[in-house]
Amino acid sequence: MALGPHLRRPILLAAALLATAAASPAQADRCEDIAKELKNQIDGLKISVNTGNMIYLTHPAAKELSLGCRGRNYSNELYAKTDRKPKPQFFELVASAGAIIFTIPKPDVATGSSRCIKRMGILRGDKVSMRFRRLNMECTRTKTEASIVVTRGKDE
Repeated sequence: MALGPHLRRPILLAAALLATAAASPAQADRCEDIAKELKNQIDGLKISVNTGNMIYLTHPAAKELSLGCRGRNYSNELYAKTDRKPKPQFFELVASAGAIIFTIPKPDVATGSSRCIKRMGILRGDKVSMRFRRLNMECTRTKTEASIVVTRGKDE
């Protein structure tokens, strides 16, 4: 006996809701696994607060540091903020974290992040967006701080 159209739709809706609810914890677990891997492999890094899709981290080389998982347009995101003139330790931190999060070689992340931050200036302004080795990088600076956001699109 087949179900009528008036009964099929609620059953399909309930099945879809169960499937999305079951998929959500797996993404959070993956994000937490990346954060734990970062903590284990980078000296001085500590996991601070976990709020759903964003995990806040602390490190002496950065004023702010966070790991974002599964946004609307990206699969993973690394956000780091430091003084206006970043120190080599900051670039080392971004390169190490980016290599672990995006599973690409550390020198590639180091080159891309340093190029992005160094491009800001009189000619290009205080906000620079660039793409390097399948990573999207957006650097901004104010009078006292500089920050970088490294993301990878969902389809990559």
